Amino acid sequence: MVRGKVQMKRIENATSRQVTFSKRRNGIMKKAYELSVLCDAEVAVIIFSQKGRLYEFSSSSMQKAIGRYRQYTKETLINNNSSLEVEHHMEHLKEETANIAKKIEILEVSKRKLMGQGIGSCSMNELQEIDSQLERSLKNIRARKTQLFKDKIQRLKAKEKQLLEENERLSEECGLRRQPEAPPPPLTRISQQKETASCSHSVQNSEVETDLFIGLPDICWS
Repeated sequence: MVRGKVQMKRIENATSRQVTFSKRRNGIMKKAYELSVLCDAEVAVIIFSQKGRLYEFSSSSMQKAIGRYRQYTKETLINNNSSLEVEHHMEHLKEETANIAKKIEILEVSKRKLMGQGIGSCSMNELQEIDSQLERSLKNIRARKTQLFKDKIQRLKAKEKQLLEENERLSEECGLRRQPEAPPPPLTRISQQKETASCSHSVQNSEVETDLFIGLPDICWS
């Protein structure tokens, strides 16, 4: 048999209300003590009567329990705020992704039309707009092409000037450099023979008699 919920309401009689408060208060304090002992739990109970009188129970220290409670509620609040921020950020990313997808789709359609695809259903105004876009694109392309040609010509002129200056410098260095002396011409065969004969004659003239004679010189007696 399932019992229905009993609807609770305030006790109107002041005396009965005070008696019930005392009994229930003592019962809560007793249960809190039993819970702390049996389960090794940190329990703290704070009760204020109707007249503002304080009743409390703490298994360790009430200040310690209150500080721990405040720290827990603070961390819980931070975590909840972080979760809310993450949810809001995710929603923002989803919206941004959807907007980007729409823009990409519009750009793809415009690209196909510019390439001449899917223009059968375009109106006259749309075709004129496409024609204007193509004209502007061609104008920009020609301007960019002309600018690239000008830049290339400027670079070639600068390189030509640099090469001319380098050529002029090398020409000046070659003109100022001293020419080496030419080696003497080689001797001909006749000159070699004459020089050889002259050397031999000089050697013969320079020969000295080196024979040694011992004794009296020859004297002619008359």
